[in-house]
Amino acid sequence: MLTVTRSLSAWLDRIERLHPADIDLGLERVGAVRDRLHIDPAFPVILVGGTNGKGSACAMLESIFRSAGHSTGLYTSPHLLAYNERVRLNGRVVGDAELVAAFERIEAARGDIALTYFEFGTLAALLIFCDRAVDIAILEVGLGGRLDAVNIFEPVCSLVVSVSIDHVDYLGSDRETIGLEKAGIFRSGEPAICADDNPPASLISHASEIGADLRLIGRDFGYTRTDTGWQFWNCIGKKTGLPYPALRGERQLDNAAAVLECVRIMQRYLPVDMGALRHGLLEARAAARFQVLPTKPLTVLDVAHNAAAADSLAANLGNMPGPGKTLAVFGALRDKEIDKIVSILAPQINAWYVCELPVSRAATAEQVKRAVLRAREHFSVEVFGDVASGLSAAQEAACEDDKIVVFGSFYTVREAVKSSEALRSLVGF
Repeated sequence: MLTVTRSLSAWLDRIERLHPADIDLGLERVGAVRDRLHIDPAFPVILVGGTNGKGSACAMLESIFRSAGHSTGLYTSPHLLAYNERVRLNGRVVGDAELVAAFERIEAARGDIALTYFEFGTLAALLIFCDRAVDIAILEVGLGGRLDAVNIFEPVCSLVVSVSIDHVDYLGSDRETIGLEKAGIFRSGEPAICADDNPPASLISHASEIGADLRLIGRDFGYTRTDTGWQFWNCIGKKTGLPYPALRGERQLDNAAAVLECVRIMQRYLPVDMGALRHGLLEARAAARFQVLPTKPLTVLDVAHNAAAADSLAANLGNMPGPGKTLAVFGALRDKEIDKIVSILAPQINAWYVCELPVSRAATAEQVKRAVLRAREHFSVEVFGDVASGLSAAQEAACEDDKIVVFGSFYTVREAVKSSEALRSLVGF
């Protein structure tokens, strides 16, 4: 029997235990429940996939369409502090009551069909977006693409921002295999955008085989840096005098160019003028994507958790001015390429504060320490039982000109923010 008085936290605990696996890729079960709920969006849907950069691209799309006066629904994952962050309406997180009502409807409709935590959340988000009759929904792929729950909805445009090695147990161990999974969000006859400057042949072949309208960065669209900003170009022409995105980082212009190509394609549904483009780029926010907080010393939050993301983080840190040292608060999951991540970041880090993470999938701090010492034998490495302790020690050791970078996993950043009122006030939630 349905308990209508169940709180959001109780619902989240329940749906986490309903399916025996955290991840169960496939569309049949979640598609069947979608049909029982009669979820059929009347608004255009954009699917955003890729290994890294999805959150940034989603944030820019949301900000630009909002700046143009269109109502938006945004579904992303995972969350940093509260589950509500995953579902946003017009830039604001939804309330507990709205999520609980959606979960109750899903529970009543699913019968004996087992849904994962992510599948429950995906259906809830679309129920809410349909109820609110948004002008557009932007859905971030959770894992892969082809078999991810968001792929049960038909996009008018699909965007793959990057293809790198990650989640090898589910997606494969090479870029060609992973690229084919990512390309699973493309649709016949519809625009398919790829912002990876070296796209796997499998992604290009799949787009061709199904008749998708593939747009590649560097071939069909791109950007040029200028003294005062940057300009976007594509087959139609150029947009000049664009401001750099508020989101920081070397890869953000690739993401922004792909977003602008997507916005151009969407003009037939939702017009966006240059003023909205500029304002949207300047106002976009995505927590913990190379987020530099104005603490003393500076604190950098980055959920980088694979080799490609580590490359971007290393480049971004290398471009930050300042005479001080860089102290790393680092924790990682054991299925990640920890040795490779550490080796990539090693030239930018002066001292490591490695931490235990409160999840069963985590590598132990001692395992992480050994990886750091394999990268550079004489590194300064301290081990902590939790992220809060590691962050506190780094803050005590840091001078005003130093910077502290917290990275390695959403869990690492989450625990750091939870432990510090100063960080919570600056992150944006």
